[in-house]
Amino acid sequence: MRERPDRDRWLALGILAGALVLAYFVLVHFWWTVPMLEVSENIDSMQRRDLRARMELQQAPQVRKRLQELQVRASRIPGFMTERSPELATASLVQRLETAVNEASPGNKSCAILNRSPTTDPRPQRFPRVVAQVRLRCGNSELATVLYSLENGSPRLFVDNLNILSTNFFVAQQQSKQGAGLDVSFDLYGYLQPTAATPGPAAPQQQAGGADASR
Repeated sequence: MRERPDRDRWLALGILAGALVLAYFVLVHFWWTVPMLEVSENIDSMQRRDLRARMELQQAPQVRKRLQELQVRASRIPGFMTERSPELATASLVQRLETAVNEASPGNKSCAILNRSPTTDPRPQRFPRVVAQVRLRCGNSELATVLYSLENGSPRLFVDNLNILSTNFFVAQQQSKQGAGLDVSFDLYGYLQPTAATPGPAAPQQQAGGADASR
């Protein structure tokens, strides 16, 4: 007789526990626990973002100092040519070429300029470009020195369409020392500072508007 009341008691307790669990999931878990867990995750995410933002703000002085250093370095090695017109920029381009050749071969004994002619660039570009077609006769080492000087100076210049042919051009004493030289042609170009676009004249539109209004 005692076993049946004990069994009923445990069965009732089991049914009560199941009912409590079911009531928790139906009434509490989906309506309270899940939203609270989502809010907790959102709070944790916002705290992490706030921590990252605070760390980035703490680095602001170092970033500002580094930016100033880069700006000073960039101002010392400008990328754009300082001339305001293509004519002046072309003259500066040719002068840079002559200086590089003279430094690589004083007196033009082993490197000489055969041709340097300005040319126009018909391609529309964001930044104005000045180009000079160049032809040289140089030795191997002199040519390397000239190209290095042109592309690593200030402001920045660029070499394109480089063609190199082997030929004999030195005088007899130079030929006996260096042998064959190089016939070199390339395009030398640089970029001007971009100019702000000026708005087109609005007078024709105003006149047309006035004519329409008069009608």
